[in-house]
Amino acid sequence: MNKDFLCLTDWSKADLDQLFALTGDLKARQKRGEPHRLLEGKTLAMIFEKNSTRTRVSFEVGMHQLGGHALFLHSGTTQMGRGEPVRDTGRVMARYCDGIMIRTYSQQAVEELATWSDAPVINGLTDLYHPCQLMADIFTVIEHKGGYQGLTFAWIGDGNNMANSWINAAAVLGFRLWVATPKGYRPDSDVVARAEKLGADLSFTDDPLEAADGADVLSTDVWASMGQEEEAEKRRQAFAGFQLDRRVLDAAAKDAIVLHCLPAHRGEEISDEVIESPQSVVFDEAENRLHAQKAIMATLMG
Repeated sequence: MNKDFLCLTDWSKADLDQLFALTGDLKARQKRGEPHRLLEGKTLAMIFEKNSTRTRVSFEVGMHQLGGHALFLHSGTTQMGRGEPVRDTGRVMARYCDGIMIRTYSQQAVEELATWSDAPVINGLTDLYHPCQLMADIFTVIEHKGGYQGLTFAWIGDGNNMANSWINAAAVLGFRLWVATPKGYRPDSDVVARAEKLGADLSFTDDPLEAADGADVLSTDVWASMGQEEEAEKRRQAFAGFQLDRRVLDAAAKDAIVLHCLPAHRGEEISDEVIESPQSVVFDEAENRLHAQKAIMATLMG
């Protein structure tokens, strides 16, 4: 397996399926109250340049449940915040810790950190990718649908890091993906080109109803991500009609499920009615961040 967890396309379908199986095992053992201290005595450094709720809590709790320890490091209070080269941070942290999780802006910085660190590096989020969230999302689909093969997925909203990660997942795992975005807000063209080269079954549209038609899984995210706050009003106008609401849900398969990585701006990208509907598995999805990341950490650091 890969030393690091930076991007889904770095991993094979077989290896990701193994992570899903371990996620299920760790979740079941946690629910039974059985200890699973696979990382006894090990330490994870968590470097944050972006604010977080779920990422910090799920990694910190996950390390505790695995018997290890997590260190929270905000970049503004470290030497990285004063301009220390990423390569130096990576080499030093690898001598102190057994793994590094980083949540930052630049995918290039994460990849540089992994190049220079002898310890495994986990991408907790960048502006380009959010692979840990996708592992939780797909595992949630497996729980509720029995698997992901043969399903049609629809992404509705911004062509952001989540959209890019769904495209990567489609390329590796082989499911069909529709992506509906307003014109001018499509996913990264290099990400799309690489996925299509890998044989991904992708379709793109600017009509949310076309993307949702018969879909088994609907997913969305906020219209303005961190760092885009000044564009919020412009984006609200551009994304008018792209709300995942009852109209869109009714276009999907009758037993479709709804995903959202949270936090949600209810009444913007998703309606309150849909996120609270019986077809919403959003909070199962949020819980599964914990278990999916435990599987990633146990695999890389165990």
